[in-house]
Order: sequence, then C-alpha cells, then structure tokens
Amino acid sequence: MKIFVAGATGAVGSRLVPTLVEHGHTVVGTTTTPSKADVLRGTGATPVILDVLDRAAVVDALGRAQPDVVVHQATALAGFTDFRKFDEGFALTNRLRTEGTDNLLEGMRRHAVHRIVAQSYAGPGAFARTGAMVKTEEDPFDPHPPAAMRRTVESMAYLERAVLGAEGVEATVLRYGGFYGRGTGLGEGGPQLEAVRRRRYPIVSSGAGVSSFTHIDDVAAATVLAIESGATGLYHIVDDEPAAVAEWLPALDEAIGAKPPHHVPAWLGRLFAEQLGVIMMTESRGASNAKAKRELGWRPMYPTWRIGFRTGLGRATGTKAA
Repeated sequence: MKIFVAGATGAVGSRLVPTLVEHGHTVVGTTTTPSKADVLRGTGATPVILDVLDRAAVVDALGRAQPDVVVHQATALAGFTDFRKFDEGFALTNRLRTEGTDNLLEGMRRHAVHRIVAQSYAGPGAFARTGAMVKTEEDPFDPHPPAAMRRTVESMAYLERAVLGAEGVEATVLRYGGFYGRGTGLGEGGPQLEAVRRRRYPIVSSGAGVSSFTHIDDVAAATVLAIESGATGLYHIVDDEPAAVAEWLPALDEAIGAKPPHHVPAWLGRLFAEQLGVIMMTESRGASNAKAKRELGWRPMYPTWRIGFRTGLGRATGTKAA
C-alpha cells in the first residue's frame, strides 16, 4: 500500500515508518522540521515538509501523494513534563487533534482516500473516574475531566467522533497507553524518566490510581497490524497489566537504580502537583487490551511494564528496545 503518515518523525512515527517500509509499503511521511527530511529519506520514505494545521497545504499534499491509507500521528509533545499545566503543554497537540484531523479528513474527501488510522489516548486522566478500574472500548472518556486537562480530553473525544463518524471512510482509532522506551519521555535520557530518577514523582496518598503502559515498539507493531488488517473501530493499545501507581512507580525506581519514591498525603500533593496530579495518582483508570488481542491478533513484545521497565527503557537498562 501507499501510506501517508502525518507526524512521521515523532515518537510513534519514527518507529512506525521504518517498519512500514520493511513490510514493503510505500511511505510518504510528514515533518514540520526541514532538517528531519534526510532522516525520513534514510528510512526509505518520501519526506514532505508540512504543517497539518495548514488546510490548503494538507489538501495539496494528499493530492500529490494519492495514498491508500492516511495515518494520523501528528503531535507536539517533545519535552512535556509539567502536569500542573497539562492543557498548556498539550495546546498545539490539541489543535492537531481537532483542526489537524479536520484538515486530513477534508483532504481525504477531496481526493477519494477512504482509509484512516488515527492516534488517541488511554492513559491516566482519560476515563471517567467511576465504575471499573480497568476500562474497555465501550467506556467513554471522562465527561467531567479535571479542569487542568479539560481541553485535552475534549480534543481526544473530538478526534474520535470525527474520524469514526466520517462518511465513506474506513476508520480505526488506536488509544495508546502511556509511552515508554527509547525516544519517549519515559525512556533513557527522557525528561519524565529523569524526573523519576530525581524522586520528583512521589506516591500521593494511596497511589491507587491505575495506569496502562505501552512500549513504543509495541505501539508501532500494533499500528502496523491495524493498517494491514483493515480492521475498523476503536482499540486500546496497552499492555497486559494495568497497575496502581503504588505498584509500578517503586518498580520503575528499582529498574533504573533510583531510590524508592517518597510518600506524601493528598494535601501536600496538591501543593506541588495540584488537583490533577492528585487525581492521576489516586483515581485514574486503566484500560483493557482484550479487544486488540482478539480482533487484531496483537501480542505485545513487552506484555507487562514489569519486563519493559527492566529491559526496554534504552541502552542504559537493556538492549531489547529498537
């Protein structure tokens, strides 16, 4: 197939593009950074310098590419660490998920492209903080998200409605769990992992909030499966073991040779992490991957963060990561 990857040099795109080329597909990949064009060429892809927020340019690029499939991986999250200002840190990404999605769908409509695979999210703070601690694809995003990430949750819900509801389009939305592995914020040298190493992420109150993780190589593999299978609908791309913060954070500290995390009460947590940080630590829900395993035949290489934290963060903690 000929595949148009929007956001080809981000955390997902940089893993996805070479894999698609290895599978024999022709890839056109976008980047906003001209210096990364040679990186894309080196993988065997054709680079396009493109701002996905520029509708005319998107329509023109899709007309030139004439792809069989559009893959929407456009984000702008490099260096994000301040969860107290979540919506501010996600502001450009939120536009890419709303305006950018609309632009890609318009380009597809004009040039009769009928297949799209798009990125969404199944990480901390996404789901309603009621009911089961592990959510399926039938469960909605939080209808009353914390104020600090309200616009982010709304933008993800917008993307899902727009993509899955697009007329005449075979659509797949992949809700990824929290990324880890080389090239991500929670990989060797990444800002989030360094903050953990410096004990800047304590366990707040009970630490009962549940997280679902996905190694970045598993994200790429699952995305290739979704593209090639032609499966449509919504899928959670997360590992086999949703876990409470009180369980996975000490394990991460141990894996990287850091001291165990501090424990602080909720009132103190609000002083440095504000309300959103406390909610993520105490009330967040995880996600089930049963549907993706059943319908896509996906089996993560890192089935649990217990293995991935020890062997998949990068060269300093293992060699399995690509």
